[in-house]
Amino acid sequence: MVEKTLYETISNAGTNNNVPARQSGIDMGNNQHIITCYNKSLRVNEMNATKNKDKTVRNESMQPLYAQIKDILKQRIMDGDYEVHERLPSESEMMKLFGVSRITVRQALRDLHTEGLVFSVQGKGTFVSRPKAVQDVQRLQGFGEAMSPQGYETSARVVSVQETHPNQEVAEALKLPQNASVIELTRIRYLNREPISLDQSYFPHNVGQGLLGRDLTQDIFPMLENEFGVGLGHADLKIEAIGADQSLAKHLNVEEASSILRIQRLVFSEAGDPIDFEYLSYRGDAFQYQLRVERN
Repeated sequence: MVEKTLYETISNAGTNNNVPARQSGIDMGNNQHIITCYNKSLRVNEMNATKNKDKTVRNESMQPLYAQIKDILKQRIMDGDYEVHERLPSESEMMKLFGVSRITVRQALRDLHTEGLVFSVQGKGTFVSRPKAVQDVQRLQGFGEAMSPQGYETSARVVSVQETHPNQEVAEALKLPQNASVIELTRIRYLNREPISLDQSYFPHNVGQGLLGRDLTQDIFPMLENEFGVGLGHADLKIEAIGADQSLAKHLNVEEASSILRIQRLVFSEAGDPIDFEYLSYRGDAFQYQLRVERN
């Protein structure tokens, strides 16, 4: 049997840094509990009994209790303490854990539902959702530009950046001779800390050389516009379904032959010059494009 105090279980969100709970907006006051984890269930015992059980969760900045609980659960989901498809504690367990009413717990869960972080199964409980991104195909946006306004946490890891010679398809798209040099950038994109896509981008040397030595974990489009003065015009897209090969499966943490949404995107400057050719390989279970078409 392992016991953890609220300092570890809630505020520290599964780590062992022993951060005081009040740093997460929780004022323990005179009400300290021990959370006993046994057979994946939670049991709450009072160490110092007081008459203020409803104040176990308190916000010094006047944030509503349900919002504070939602933030705590969201952080634990983001940190991987609750894995995809894992069941969250029941409403009754959360009531005891946080010392709040059922309606407060339900409001916190409703907000998590709205953000797409959890789903419910009647009679079974509330479970962690697999992140699924929806991007409007009618707008030219970088991944972070599209996802952040929807409340998702986005990040990227650079796999490689190098000067190389393009293959025939890349050379033709960028209107370059095949012996020309391009800058190749390969990155893994993450949504709520889950790998969602492998992006391979190719830039003509006169555009891409400015990227070398920069922080390439951020969106490239704003960098091109704001730092390089390259106005973006439009993009041509081709979309197809493929099966994940060994490399894709490894990078995206999926099984080989899993469904992948493969997008070829050719980005043009405002002047009409091709400046970025990309292969964007998205997990089929975690991404969808959205667009509106008119009858006339």
